Amino acid sequence: MKLRSILALVSLLAISCTAQPGGPLKVGDAAPQVSGTTEAGATLALAEVYAQQAYTLVYFYPKAGTSGCTAQGCSLRDAHEGLVGKGVAVIGVSSDSVAAQKAFKDTNHFPFPLIADTDRKVQEAFAVPTYPGTKDAQRQAFLIKGGKVVWLDFTASTRQQAADVLKFVNAQ
Repeated sequence: MKLRSILALVSLLAISCTAQPGGPLKVGDAAPQVSGTTEAGATLALAEVYAQQAYTLVYFYPKAGTSGCTAQGCSLRDAHEGLVGKGVAVIGVSSDSVAAQKAFKDTNHFPFPLIADTDRKVQEAFAVPTYPGTKDAQRQAFLIKGGKVVWLDFTASTRQQAADVLKFVNAQ
């Protein structure tokens, strides 16, 4: 009986922490060439952004409007001029609806697009797992250059996200 309970718990954890079968992305891997719907309802092809910018930061957050997600977005907003000056395009991704993403962007005056990944297509392409017991993406960030992942952060900081990215870019 105890063994059956343990096996059931392990199965539930495995299901709730889904990721792409190939495992997490690594530095040097090709960046996923996937499209998503922005807060404005437009389709955004990430491959086009990769081709237009020196770097593209794709960051995942669990839920628009929560304190940690707001702090992370505001870190990137406040450093946006410096990021753009280094050739970094920023794209935020969560499974929130288009309306929720638009409200989040408008409320916080984010100067970058937010993808409403309601079908989790972008999340799956980047192999971002969910938090146990939810369908919310774990907080992760990927920096892409020349179509390849050059830096990643599997425990993306909320208040220091921009500083972490700039530290890497400035060292290049």
